[in-house]
Order: sequence, then structure tokens, then C-alpha cells
Amino acid sequence: MRSPQSHPIFNSQRSRLGAKALGRVIFLNEYKNMQKKRGDKHPEKHISVNGSQPGRIIRNICVYCGSGQGAKPIYAEAARTLGKSLADHDIGLVYGGGSLGLMGEVARATLEHGGRVTGIIPAFLSEKEQMLTDADELIVTKDMHERKQLMFLKSDAFVALPGGVGTLEELVEQLTWSQLGQHEKPIIVADIGGFWSPFLNLLRHMKEDQFIRAGLDVRFSVVGDAVNIVPAALAAAERKGEIDPGLAVAAQF
Repeated sequence: MRSPQSHPIFNSQRSRLGAKALGRVIFLNEYKNMQKKRGDKHPEKHISVNGSQPGRIIRNICVYCGSGQGAKPIYAEAARTLGKSLADHDIGLVYGGGSLGLMGEVARATLEHGGRVTGIIPAFLSEKEQMLTDADELIVTKDMHERKQLMFLKSDAFVALPGGVGTLEELVEQLTWSQLGQHEKPIIVADIGGFWSPFLNLLRHMKEDQFIRAGLDVRFSVVGDAVNIVPAALAAAERKGEIDPGLAVAAQF
């Protein structure tokens, strides 16, 4: 089995970043082997940490967001606010592993305030999205499917900041899995500056035309202020999906 240091990614980036920086990076196969050596026969299942710590419901939150900054400064401000909030609540960040755009903003803010960051990035995006080697844990997967699976398994809740079609796809996937009863993890839509309003209107349209119908409700929370994202996720987990109306709007389409 090829070691991480012999992978082409390392050969192409070693001169730019240095071997010390790349020492944090591991590949998914190596990650699984590390878990097995610790006695985990099914490391993929063990990755999910819901309830693994007494009194802790959420240990890691997955944040989906854009690899660009977007047109409004409030998007980056919200990402930085979320990163600080995660660190303040001792909740780890799980994200796409890049250093650009809102991804980089939320990850660096989490680290700057003493938080934990796990980046998960497919090999083919390691240069395009400039993977953040400062992350506490950086896992390189072979493709997008492995990336999304591992992000799901390592996370206890999901947050969607503003982003592009990739962010939209990731959000919709979690909404679909929740709708079909595949998980009960909180999903928070951070409607910063009304960014997600067109999407929310589309969901209303789907319900009005009866494509979202009784028994197939789409449950999530809408938060307009980044400081309320983590409290809303914690409240949803405590109430198994119910939202404190003082923190967020409980959306059921």
C-alpha cells in the first residue's frame, strides 16, 4: 500500500509547502488502518460520535460552504463568527479541507480560537482548493463519494453557509437522507443576508404542488444570524429535531 508521503500530491506540493506541513495529511486507507489498530473492526461506523462522550450530544459539526468569498462581506464575516462559536463551544469543525473562500475563513477562525478542525478533501481537489495543511487532521480521499461519506460519518450536525452548486448539492443530500429516515442529525440552513431565500421558496413551491407531502416532510432549521447557528444545532439535538424559536425558525416543508 502506498504511503501518504509517496502519493503524487506530496510530490507536487512538497517544494511549495515543505515536508513538515504535509506531515499532518493522511489518506483514507491509512485513516481506516489507524482505527483498526486501535481495535475498531468497523472504523467507518465508529467515526460517528453521537453520544460517545457522556453529556455530549454534538461533538463535531459539518459545515458546507463555498470555496469563494461571495459578493457580500457578510458571508465571510458569518463564516468567521461560526468558526469562533465552534471553538467557544468545544465543538470540532468537519469541512471540505480547502483554504480558499468561506471554507478557509471558517477553518482558520476555528483554529485561531483554539478549536479542532478536520478537513476532508479528494485528491483531485487538493491543489485546486489549496488544502489547508494547518488543520489538526486532513484526510485525502480518492473521490467525492468517499469525501461526503466520511464527512457524514464524522459529524453530528450539518450547517449550510452560502455557497455554490456543490454546497447546494451537499445540503440537499442531507435533507433527502433525513426525509427518508436515514438520520436524525440536526440540519441548520444559515440564511445569511437572505442568501437561501430562493431555495426556501422552491421548497415551498414543491410542497404546494404536493411533491413534498405528508409523511415525507423536510425538516431543518433556518438561522439568520451566525452567532445562533451552534446554539440552534445544540437545541435541535437536545429536542431531537425541535428548535428553540428564539434561536431559529423551524422549517418543515
